[in-house]
Formats: sequence, structure tokens, C-alpha cells
Amino acid sequence: MSKETFDATRRNHSGNKPFDEVLEANLSRRSVLKGGVGIGALTAVSSLGLSGCFYPNVSKAKLNFESIPGSLTDAVAVSPGYNAQVLAPWGTPLTSQGATWLDDGSNTGDDQLNAVGMHHDGMHFFPLNDSNDDGLLCINHEYIDQNALHPNGDTIEDGLRPIVDEVRKEINAHGVSVVRIRLEDNVWTVVDSDPLNRRYTGATEMDISGPLAYSPLLVTKYSPEGNTTRGTLNNCGNGYTPWGTYLTCEENWPGYFVNRGELTDDQTRIGISTRSTRYRWDTLAGNAQEIDDEFARFDITPSGSSADEDYRNEANGYGYIVEIDPYTEASRARKRTALGRFRHEGCVFGNVEHGKPIVFYSGHDSRFEYIYKFVSTARWHKRDAHRFDRLSVGDKYMDEGTLYVARFNDDGTGTWLPLTLSSTTQDGGTLADHFPSLDAIILNTAGAADLLGATPMDRPEWGAVDPFSGSVYMTLTNNTRRTQGNSANPRVNNKFGHIIRWDEGRRATDFTWDIFVFGSPADGDADTNRSGLTEFNQFASPDGLSFDKRGILWVQTDNGADEVEEYTNDQMLAVVPSPIMDDRFNQLPITEENQGELRRFFVGPNGCEVTGFAISPDYRTVFVNIQHPGNWPYSNDATEQTPSGMDIRPRAATVAIRRNDGGPIGT
Repeated sequence: MSKETFDATRRNHSGNKPFDEVLEANLSRRSVLKGGVGIGALTAVSSLGLSGCFYPNVSKAKLNFESIPGSLTDAVAVSPGYNAQVLAPWGTPLTSQGATWLDDGSNTGDDQLNAVGMHHDGMHFFPLNDSNDDGLLCINHEYIDQNALHPNGDTIEDGLRPIVDEVRKEINAHGVSVVRIRLEDNVWTVVDSDPLNRRYTGATEMDISGPLAYSPLLVTKYSPEGNTTRGTLNNCGNGYTPWGTYLTCEENWPGYFVNRGELTDDQTRIGISTRSTRYRWDTLAGNAQEIDDEFARFDITPSGSSADEDYRNEANGYGYIVEIDPYTEASRARKRTALGRFRHEGCVFGNVEHGKPIVFYSGHDSRFEYIYKFVSTARWHKRDAHRFDRLSVGDKYMDEGTLYVARFNDDGTGTWLPLTLSSTTQDGGTLADHFPSLDAIILNTAGAADLLGATPMDRPEWGAVDPFSGSVYMTLTNNTRRTQGNSANPRVNNKFGHIIRWDEGRRATDFTWDIFVFGSPADGDADTNRSGLTEFNQFASPDGLSFDKRGILWVQTDNGADEVEEYTNDQMLAVVPSPIMDDRFNQLPITEENQGELRRFFVGPNGCEVTGFAISPDYRTVFVNIQHPGNWPYSNDATEQTPSGMDIRPRAATVAIRRNDGGPIGT
């Protein structure tokens, strides 16, 4: 979640045992077992954590760059020996109906429908014909900046939005772009008007799939059978599948809807407003130019005698993992309801093995929210990686399975709690005592997780799975509402965040965990800077997270702490975790002794969030997104600084990074 859209008033009030208490007990226990060595206790002994297992699959990758200094300019900074170009910025035409982007903000809603969306976020590169130099870039668009989108910002009259095309342009700037790109003469270019170029916007019709398909809970005036919905919104983190499809995640979507009547339990839990919508799109309801209630649907206040006469269930079509087949022209997207409904930040699958279920992980990005996993009923068959009916493969692995929520135990172990009707709640009953059906559990996933006693976390965001060790990593961005601390976990006001790591156990319900690295300013005291970070790798608010297949973990930040912001803009760091072990092959966290393994590779321009990661199959191009820059880009060279005193209309964009000598990135 971008800090630009983070709503500090929306958080979990369940009262479940918070993660800071679990971490306190865990670190204290490990410290005793390791002889009182403080943070080094996170190395995990044979009975705890990521323990005692010999990992023959260890990455051989070695980072071949030194950490770069921080940067505070209207330009990107990248390690010496690399170049960075601007690619596919907001407004780039994609189809023959697209129009050239105009720097005065005067492009129309139809122009935006046929152009790259705004505020790039998660993304993935899908090669065409196994090419390293030709492929499809799927890009999320999290939200909009109305001041940049329109010539003079949004038009408001007496609290209402009077201009239909302004609102259509805003809806069309959301969603996902599928962009064909090609490397020519060492420069990546957008292939103009390619048949595979397309947009999925906040108004594109999509199919509901999984347990909630055709459910009465999804019935609306527009979809009386409850099997379709319109649009995808606030697309933040992402994922992809072993069968070649793209996963986009609906995160901070509740703010787009309003219920001015009585909220349902799930609406209260997830944070639907009773006052207004984020961009006031609903205030154009009834306009003479409105088509099929395109604006009225954002007001979910019941007004008819039944659900098929109004939009009381419209918001029930949001909050899911959405699957897109990038390789199939005009393919419809499917919302995979079995993976739960909440503020999904990302979705990553565990290492796949023929004959075993596929596991997906996702975080709920709000303070004191939870970490989830979904285990497919179907067992993976390697031939499914090569099928062309990709969405049918998705039906097989993503529509049936078990959704779990994580409880972190004090001793470095954890328990995955199944979200099923028969699951035991904290009061000794079952979820069936509170929910009439699995549909209802999914609709209020977080509420069901409250009842099971899941562990509230510090804003779980992106996940990543080590292709060698199989360990799962997830960013916990920050939590300034944490109020309990002690000598083992003193950061009662967790402004800096950390990255947690776990390994699955022999049973689907078991796992073991530790903390891989704590964010901190370099000059933090010993309690704050628990990982021993220096000027060259200090960071705050870890957000984006991705492994490449060489075993390099790329960490991106959405900083919000002055102590680090005064030194550097948001950044991307790299580390190879799997070889960081002790002599008993226990995986180690980042500490003062090994902190040099974590290195700053890239820094974004002023005002931005560095987010989204993709890499070409030959590892010779890394793609990174720059969201909400303040005064950038000035030219196609991403490293060229905007001249002092010059104000330009900022454009979120992808940055394509390559080595000057054409070699693989990072090694």
C-alpha cells in the first residue's frame, strides 16, 4: 500500500494477541537458549525457528556491486556500471484508439481507456516465444493523483462531481495495463497498437470464480445471477502463476464505496465508509450521461426491495486476487474468491512440486492484520505449466482449496488456522456458530480470522519465496500504533518495519519462523538498529519484495520515517539469503556481523515510492516502477535530473535497468 493512500483510521480492533508480544517472548526465549547473545539469538537452534535442516539447494549468486549512497534528487540513482531508462509512463498510448499524452492533462477519458494507467505498482514480465527481448509487461495501477490527471485537478461543485468525462478518466486510470515491449538497439520500447496491448480498468466486466460465484451475496442490479462484477480497483501488489498468468491484488478498495445506512458485519470489519467515497464518483449517479449505473454502483446503501434492484452487494465483488491471461487477446479476468476477501497486498506461490498441492501466500495490509495462505485441493501436474487454456488451469488450482490464517507462537513455531465452518474459535465453538456458509466466511475473511485467534501483524505486505531454501519472506511495513515493548523488542513505535521469514512444517498447519531483518536508521541505538545497518543499507518501511530465480532477494521501500527520509529517497536493496548460514546450516538473520550482504542498488526520485519488480529471463534487464514522483521524469534517461526551478507534470513510470556491458543484473 502506498503511504499516499494509507488510512490510519482503518485497523484491526479484534484484541487478538499482537505480534509484538509474540516477538517479545520469542526473542527472549531464543536469547536464553543462545546464552544471552541478544539479536544473534535469531540464528535459530535445532528445536526452534528455521532450524537444524541442511539446505543442499543454496544459491551460488554473488552480488557484484557495492552499496551506493543515498540520494535526494529528482532523478533515479543506480549502481555504477548500470543505466536506467524510462519505459511506459502513465498515458503512453496502447491501441490505435489511443492519443498522444498531453502534458497539460487534457487527455480525455477515452484516451485514458486506451493508454497506460496511473501510479504503477506491482508488475511481471511474460516473455513471448521464450524470448529475452520481447514480452508482455503487466503493470498494476494503484490509485490516482487528480491534480496531475486533470489540467486543474478534479472539479467539485457543492461537494459533487459535475463532469462525467473527468470521472470516467479517473476510473480508466485504475486497474492493470498489459503492454508489449521489445528490446531494440539496447533500448526497450512499447510496441504500439499490438493486439495484445489492453487495459483492465475500474469498469471492465470480470467474472466471479470460486465459492462466491453465483452466490446470493454477489447479486446486484447489474449482475442478477451474481457471477460478474465491473472493474478492479486499488491494484497494489501482484503475483503470477506456474501456468503463466498474472495475479493482481485488490488492496485499499473499501474507500471507493459508501453505505449511508446500516453497515453489515463484513462492511464494518473491512472499513466501508458511512459518509463518502474517496473520489466522490457516486455523486454523478443519475446524471443524464450515466450508462448502466456506472456511478450509482459505488453507493451501496440498500434502496430496493431486494439485492437485484440495487447495489447493496456491489462492494462484495471486490477484495480478491484477480487472474489475467496476458497471452490471450481480449481475455476476461477472473476474481478468485477462494483465496479470501480482504485488502490483499500481494500473492506469491510456494515452490511447486509435481504431485503436491500449490500454496499461495498473501498479506492483509493494515495495522494489526493477518497473514494468509491458500492450499489447493488439486495436486500440481507439471504438464499444466504448458497448457494454453490458462484460466481453466486457474480454475483447477485456485477455485477449490483451504484458506488458512497464521498464528505465531512464542517459541518460534506457528500454526496455520483453517478458515472452515468446523474450525474451533477462541470461545470454544466453531465458525459455523457465527457464519451460515463458507461464502459468508470468505466475504468476511478478517472477521473469521479474528474469531480463530490469528496473530495481528505490523501491516503485512509483499511476500516472496526463496527458490532454493523454500523459505517464505514477507514485509511488515510498520506500525506506529504498537504500544507494548521490552528489552527484546523495544520499538513500541515501530516506524521502521521488518521482514519476517518462515518455513512450512511437515503438516499443512505447522510452520517455524524468525525475523530476517529489522529496518532502522544507521544511527539508531543498539535496541533500534537490531540488524546493525549502516549508512549504505539503512532503510525504513519495507514494502515490495521479490526473489529472482538466482536466489537474489530484492527489497523495496515506501519510507515514512524522517530518520531515513532525511538521508535518502525510497530505494531498492538486494541480498542473497540462502547462503547466510551458521556452521550447522541454520539460516541466519541480518546482523551487525553480516549486514554487508544487504546492499543498496537503486534509489528513486524525490517524492516517489519504489515498487514493483520484474526481470527478463536472461537476468539482463530489471524493471522497477516509480510511483507518485514529485517532479520526474525529465527525459527518457531516468537518471537525468529535472533542472532546478523547472516544474513538470509528474508521470509514474517503469524504469528498465541494464548493465552497460550487457551482463546479468546484480552478479
